Amino acid sequence: MRVLVVGNGAREDALSWKIAQSPSVETLFATPGNAGTASRATNWNIPVTDGKTILERAQAENVDLVVLGPEVAIAAGVGDRLRDAGIAVFGPNRSGGRLESSKVFAKRFMERHGVPTARAAIVHSLASANKALDEWTGDGVVVKADGLAAGKGVVVCDTVDEARDVVKNWYTNNKIPGGGTDVLLEERLSGREVSVFALADGRAMVPMAAACDYKRAGDGDTGPNTGGMGAYSPPYDFPIDMYDQVRERILAPVLRGLLAEGETYIGVLYCGLMWTEDGPYVIEFNVRFGDPETQVLMPRINGDFAGLLKSCADGAMDLTLATLSTQSCVGVVLATNDYPRSNTPLRGLNPDVSLPEGAQAFWGGSALVDGSVETGGGRVLTVTALGETIADARSAAYDAVKSLAKRLDTSELSYRTDIGAVR
Repeated sequence: MRVLVVGNGAREDALSWKIAQSPSVETLFATPGNAGTASRATNWNIPVTDGKTILERAQAENVDLVVLGPEVAIAAGVGDRLRDAGIAVFGPNRSGGRLESSKVFAKRFMERHGVPTARAAIVHSLASANKALDEWTGDGVVVKADGLAAGKGVVVCDTVDEARDVVKNWYTNNKIPGGGTDVLLEERLSGREVSVFALADGRAMVPMAAACDYKRAGDGDTGPNTGGMGAYSPPYDFPIDMYDQVRERILAPVLRGLLAEGETYIGVLYCGLMWTEDGPYVIEFNVRFGDPETQVLMPRINGDFAGLLKSCADGAMDLTLATLSTQSCVGVVLATNDYPRSNTPLRGLNPDVSLPEGAQAFWGGSALVDGSVETGGGRVLTVTALGETIADARSAAYDAVKSLAKRLDTSELSYRTDIGAVR
């Protein structure tokens, strides 16, 4: 099988790493790829949203399966174009992608189909936002931009006054992340966050794996929100029937709703959940694998992962093709010191990020140039390690970070020191 992975982040590096190990895979491509994918795949210099050129190259290379990584490719309709041409795609069409590309659409979809989610008000202007906040009841407000905002469109506010300041800044300065005018004001749920990833083949939706990530920049969940500074899998101290509850309360009504609305959803559904006293509630949906969660899920997968994705793309999911290890995995993100305030490009990095067995490093947005790595800044590497327990995996992951520090100039990189430090 000839497989193309679309994307250039650490998520796609991890996906390509696991797909390359699949016995069903003969040749691997990535577009545009990064310094990591270049070690195992042929990188194409095609932007992830250029569906026309991706299709032309995929046809010329006789690609059998395309795996869509980033949400922007899905929102641009790349999957639609490839499927229309007869190429198997793991990833939803643009219409199904609205579960992520529009938080307003997702909220209304959940309300239509009885999916447990937070109470929310949908506003379209500063005046309507202030009116909704005048009537607000509850502990805190979560302010969410409607469109895609690279993980930076959500602000958790402790008070109504804080929420007023956020929406005033967004509306008066045309700073709504992702653009547009629609904003969600959502009640703040109490509990523990967990990300559950379900595979879908258009007819079924089955939970595959779960992880917990760390969104704040600093130790102890301090500092601004980021795209994610680390993760661990499996989740710690959740109900033993977690997957059964998610299947019944979340996935079943979502699948029924999609089918009722004429949507054939193929790919992964990332359920960002708050586990409350009343069970799981949806905070948000994403329509692709997460970053950094993918980096801690892929090391736990055994078997023909590419074959499993192809079976989903063909509409006949075969869960026997790949299994999930009982081992734990912890991943630590190394980011530039100014992240997420800005992204400072780095040049001349050592491409050798090889680590002892059980540990792995995945490059973020980057390229190999004259034998060294150049990055666009932000999240540069995710370092992961396996262990029999989360504590074991955490210890091994930070040992791997220290090992890399001897080969990389880490003075311009920083990371959290409490990833996986579960109580």
